[in-house]
Amino acid sequence: MHELGIVFHVIDMVEKAAKENGAAAVASVTLRLGEVSGAIPRELESCWSWAVRKTERMREAELVIETIPAVTYCEGCGQTYPTVPQGKTCPHCGSERTWLRQGNEIELKEITVKEEPDGSV
Repeated sequence: MHELGIVFHVIDMVEKAAKENGAAAVASVTLRLGEVSGAIPRELESCWSWAVRKTERMREAELVIETIPAVTYCEGCGQTYPTVPQGKTCPHCGSERTWLRQGNEIELKEITVKEEPDGSV
């Protein structure tokens, strides 16, 4: 289960950023997850729920996952197409000279911090 490793890595990055910026608590973290990245969203969420409770600044932080659609480019005809329903073979020309243009990324998009009652972070 590499999801736990991903979660630990994200938590580490967010904790460092929060500390460097003087944030007392993190409200949410948004990840952009490629459709064919190999990471399973529900597993990430499960690992997240367990792991953030062990942190100082992120105990109640929500994990928001945005999906990056997988898109493949065909060198044969120059077209792009959705990867998941089509696979490696181009639906436009039948070529297998294709490559994944996007959809295998895992990106940290946004960190939202909790505001203190006085309006500070």
